[in-house]
Amino acid sequence: MSDEDQSQPKKDSFAALRYKDFRSYLGMRFFFTFAYQMQTTVLGFYIYELTHSKVAIALIGLSEAIPAVGIALYGGYIADKYEKRKMLLLILTGVFISSLVMFLATLKSMSGYIHIGWIVPILYAMIFCNGVARAFYGPATFTVYAHSIPREVYPNASTWSSSSWQVASILGPFAGGFIYAFSGGITGNFVVILLFLAITLILIYRLREYPPVFVPKENIWVSLREGINFVFKNKMMVGAMSLDLFSVFFGGVVALLPVFALDILHVGSQGLGVMRMASSLGAALTMITMVRFSPMGNPWRNLLIAVTGFGVCIIGFGLSKTFYLSLLFLFGQGAFDSVSVIIRGTLMQLLTPDHMRGRVSAVNSMFIGSSNEIGDFESGIAAKLLGTIPAVLFGGSMTLLIVTITYFKTKNLLPLKVSDIHTAEVAEEKPATA
Repeated sequence: MSDEDQSQPKKDSFAALRYKDFRSYLGMRFFFTFAYQMQTTVLGFYIYELTHSKVAIALIGLSEAIPAVGIALYGGYIADKYEKRKMLLLILTGVFISSLVMFLATLKSMSGYIHIGWIVPILYAMIFCNGVARAFYGPATFTVYAHSIPREVYPNASTWSSSSWQVASILGPFAGGFIYAFSGGITGNFVVILLFLAITLILIYRLREYPPVFVPKENIWVSLREGINFVFKNKMMVGAMSLDLFSVFFGGVVALLPVFALDILHVGSQGLGVMRMASSLGAALTMITMVRFSPMGNPWRNLLIAVTGFGVCIIGFGLSKTFYLSLLFLFGQGAFDSVSVIIRGTLMQLLTPDHMRGRVSAVNSMFIGSSNEIGDFESGIAAKLLGTIPAVLFGGSMTLLIVTITYFKTKNLLPLKVSDIHTAEVAEEKPATA
């Protein structure tokens, strides 16, 4: 069967993988996520080990979120306007250089060439640069994903794409924790990170060119306002993004895992890697199951159920006093989160017209793409003010409160099926076409 054969059976679990560009996109996403998750894990542990400050952990997320949110709309505008493969090559080259700088800085500090007091500011500066890159990376990949496969394959592709991300999120932190422990420091991790970023660049080069489908005639502010207005006029789209923003903002515990690993559960860097892995393992196994059993039958109902389960697991993790029970709750958190990721990803693709994918993705990244980093900042500050465990319990409780409010505000969306969403979109576009 050829790569571009579009006559796939409806129940074909491998439908999206039959397209060459999607396979390259999937590989790119896997290796970049592996490197990114490994780097995030070991940087948090390394900085906490140097400073023993929860605020220092909070500043990691803030350093990345400020540029990622601040220039996200401009990133979406550029992604709509320019060729995507070249754009991704430039973005990932920048990420590679920032990781190389971090590697050299930590290496030189171990040799005594750089004073240890300069290391944390250098790391924060490079994390900030990665945040700038993310503002452009998200909209560009969103567009490549959409054009690498036909529309009818989006639900299947969303499962594969999210599964690739989750598998990399399992292996990255797990490998990071063990390499950190057995190599005696962070520099061994950066060798693997740089290797995987190089592979990512090769896979991007294998993509075909994606010329712009949108050439703006109006000024940038008018163009950006068009994308913002589109999102905020769509009740389902803005509801899904808001639900994710506030649940992750309050319910995220990832930033505090180094504190649990060192000070509460006393399991060290290896335990940190296993805890990061547990959440991603739950997500990956759930996503593999969803290749056959899609959650898109009643997407809005299933989204609310998934976020409720996410909040319950956060509370359970905060109350747990044993390592293995904590792993079980992290596994459940990842499993429930994976359901919501697939539902939100599919809804975004179905509801977004081709000519504004970059701008809509930019608005989405302001809600979802940086919610983890902003949530990390909130978690660190809350832990400083309330204590680590009370901060986790507060976050899980707030997540449940947000789901409850969303349920009462969006009851009319509960019976909708994915076919209803597609029909509604077509009905909205026809008058504009005429």
